[in-house]
Amino acid sequence: MALLNILEFPDPRLRTVAEPVKDVNGKIAMLADNMLETMYAAPGIGLAASQVNMHLRLLVVDISEDNSSPLVLINPEIIAREGEIETNEGCLSIPGYFEPVYRSEKIEVTAIDREGNPFTLTADDLLSVCIQHEMDHLEGKLFVDYISDTKRQMIRKKLLKQRKHRE
Repeated sequence: MALLNILEFPDPRLRTVAEPVKDVNGKIAMLADNMLETMYAAPGIGLAASQVNMHLRLLVVDISEDNSSPLVLINPEIIAREGEIETNEGCLSIPGYFEPVYRSEKIEVTAIDREGNPFTLTADDLLSVCIQHEMDHLEGKLFVDYISDTKRQMIRKKLLKQRKHRE
């Protein structure tokens, strides 16, 4: 397995809308495995293929304390939503920043697993928020799109400044 490079805001590639996965094969399974390894190393609880510059409808999540419950969702679709919850969201593509975002408290999602089997999952609380956050990435949307333009521009400028100091 290999660690993948995570794109950081305001990289324009993060705005690319992901394409559906047409064939769940060994390459897709390997990408999912590499994404899980990258997510755990970051460390994070979710990662969308768009964040590693692979614009496919694929995301991985694991909200367990010990990284023991990895989920791979290929071509995920939310088919039901219930309630609303506000959480402080962060993102591996926007390191160091957390902002309040409203999401559905409970969702039902259909997807395909890494072996190509379709499944339906009911998720609530943190798992629901995490899946919705990662699905936004597949649409080219970031959590900073839910906050004010002023805050978003401030975060953008600070991240660009940090990046220049790293180079």
